[in-house]
Amino acid sequence: MLYEIIVNRELCESHAECVSMAPEVFGLDDEEFCVVLDPEGAKDKRILDAARACPVDAITLIDVRGEQVWP
Repeated sequence: MLYEIIVNRELCESHAECVSMAPEVFGLDDEEFCVVLDPEGAKDKRILDAARACPVDAITLIDVRGEQVWP
């Protein structure tokens, strides 16, 4: 299952936990905010774990049915 990954830049505080857990999927832009590099860059479990690692819940995951998986 692939996720639509939405990053809320207003919530992101640049902790980069997502980047450390899934660097193929997440990165930081020039302003140090989280960006999605490749939504298919890792297995779903790793993407979900990376989103859950965000201390401010700035990453939302939507599944193929359109249902919000996280947060």
